[in-house]
Amino acid sequence: MTVDSVRTEKRGSVLQVTLDRPKANAIDVTTSRVLGDVFAGFRDDPDLRIAIITGAGEKFFCPGWDLKAAADGEAVDSDYGVGGFGGLQELPDLNKPVIAAINGICCGGGLEWALSADLILAAEHATFALPEINSGTIADAATLKLPKRIPWHIAMELLFTGRWMDAAEAHRWGLVNEVLPSGSLLDRAHELAATLAEGPPLVYAAIKEVSRAAENMRFQDALDRITSRKFPTVDKLYSSEDQLEGARAFAEKRKPQWQGR
Repeated sequence: MTVDSVRTEKRGSVLQVTLDRPKANAIDVTTSRVLGDVFAGFRDDPDLRIAIITGAGEKFFCPGWDLKAAADGEAVDSDYGVGGFGGLQELPDLNKPVIAAINGICCGGGLEWALSADLILAAEHATFALPEINSGTIADAATLKLPKRIPWHIAMELLFTGRWMDAAEAHRWGLVNEVLPSGSLLDRAHELAATLAEGPPLVYAAIKEVSRAAENMRFQDALDRITSRKFPTVDKLYSSEDQLEGARAFAEKRKPQWQGR
């Protein structure tokens, strides 16, 4: 295992992260730690605004945990690094948009990795499943996340049965934003990323922090924290040059120039 299994490419303010571990793009502990370091670097780099995650090839996005590594003794409760499994779902203060481009089989921990993104695009041939039930274990992060993303009964069906869902059905239930021909998937991901990169980074940060925190809060409590500027990202936004720029641009009927400060 080398860092070559996680390839990164910068296009302006967009970072593409490609998981490349033949044959199936499974994630072992070392890969997870590398991913965590990559995403922590993305989080902390002021010149990077958007990340795209995808898998190498056209067959697998990611099937999740590397069961061969498990068979060789890698423990399920190993230290997966700063961002938890896959480097994303437990990474603190990741307040920048992440797009998942699902290029094939996306199951188990791979689906949990995709659910850590903010927007999900899928190739027409992509398929999704949570097969953990068949090996006598729980899809832990997906059990927490999936019933909040799609209708409860559909989420329970996927968790209870481990059945496969194609891209068209995933789109129908709102699990993915768009379904695209395989050859157009990454082009569309970069097109979307470029659009987001032109947007207000301080607003994105506030949206992500508030959305995360509000999951376990009463509506009024969360709203009160926003209006009283108790979220750090909201306080920074409300004191920023960007907020003034947004108001001025609207009044002057021009496109705002966001500086992230």
